[in-house]
Amino acid sequence: MQKLTITKTWLAWLLTLAGLMVMAGPIQAADDLLPPQQLIKEVSDQIQRELRQIDYKVDFKKAVEIVDKYIEPHVDFDRFAALVLGKYWRTATPAQRERFKREFKTMLIRTYATAYGEYADWEIRFKPIRDWSPKKKKVVVQTEFVQPGKQPAQVAFRMIRKGDEWKAYDVVIEGVDLVKNYRTTFTQEIAQTGSLDALIERLAQRNREALEKGPEASALVQPVAGA
Repeated sequence: MQKLTITKTWLAWLLTLAGLMVMAGPIQAADDLLPPQQLIKEVSDQIQRELRQIDYKVDFKKAVEIVDKYIEPHVDFDRFAALVLGKYWRTATPAQRERFKREFKTMLIRTYATAYGEYADWEIRFKPIRDWSPKKKKVVVQTEFVQPGKQPAQVAFRMIRKGDEWKAYDVVIEGVDLVKNYRTTFTQEIAQTGSLDALIERLAQRNREALEKGPEASALVQPVAGA
């Protein structure tokens, strides 16, 4: 079965939900950031500031706590999880939905924490949002991530406005859609085992092991067979 692997290039996007990849075109000045862009910048700055105060490889659980504290309020995990599970979300029980969402969120957060540790001195640059209007309900935020001595990267973040807040619910990296990637992988796993519960337990087991072993175990995301 094909594994979904996140290499260091993939890990770049996980930086505070601030995206990345080289793309031609104008870069938006920090003073001109729109609300969804400003949110990404603020969250990124907060995480960067706190993670610089610890050694994430020594205290990985603390790093995960820091990332969770700042990212969790700004990701629509209900929508994210529903899109990833697709048809299986619609037939899942409320208890299965909650368990899957919890383990999926934990998997993403611990991978974010590893990414932050790997990319400590990043700078985020934003592309102008196309056809922006204050009335928009959904936007795609394109960002450029620059790190000294490393190849820049860029990613598109799909965001939705809920009330007065913007939340991320998907990421597209070099044309590769994270939601679609996970949906394909998880659908294959469920089709093979015939059990959503088995998938959830695989995620839970992977999360437990990764949190105990530290960032090395979170550097590659292999959520299903072979993880």
